[in-house]
Amino acid sequence: MRSPAELSTEFRSLGLKVTPQRQLLFRLLHDNTSHPSAEALFDIASNQMPGISLRTVYQTLTDLALMGELQSFDFGNGAARFDPNTGAHHHLVCTACGEVADVYVDGADRLHLAGGSGTDGPDGFDGFVVASTDIVFRGRCANCCDDPSAAASRPAEATPPGGSHSPQFTDPALPTRRKP
Repeated sequence: MRSPAELSTEFRSLGLKVTPQRQLLFRLLHDNTSHPSAEALFDIASNQMPGISLRTVYQTLTDLALMGELQSFDFGNGAARFDPNTGAHHHLVCTACGEVADVYVDGADRLHLAGGSGTDGPDGFDGFVVASTDIVFRGRCANCCDDPSAAASRPAEATPPGGSHSPQFTDPALPTRRKP
């Protein structure tokens, strides 16, 4: 996602208003790795700017997504989560606390289809070219694995953005986290 100043310039060039509320949202989203929902972002923003409305949050998130500045995901709890990291990556979701982390999987764009070698596979799929992938690894983060009282499957919104811990996924069956 571009910087708050660059987003302000882009919004103006598109004829969109750049209000103090939107500028706050730009700042809250820039380099945000918590994958907030609109409601979680609203809670944080309203603490800093009590007059902001949930509608403004939704409209700004929609505008940013349409501009390609955010990706929107539903990790299965019914609430869209927003990610300013628009580069190729996938997600780890803790089923106990709801934390979400980016993960990078090398080679996810190369498929070996069942029933053949290379890209040979079921009829109509020879030479299939992957345009995008959306992979979600579900499990428990290290903090929840260490906490016997952690519920087996709390809603994915259980820990707010910037919550009490950052996920540390250590399951050797899962890919390792690395920054791009």
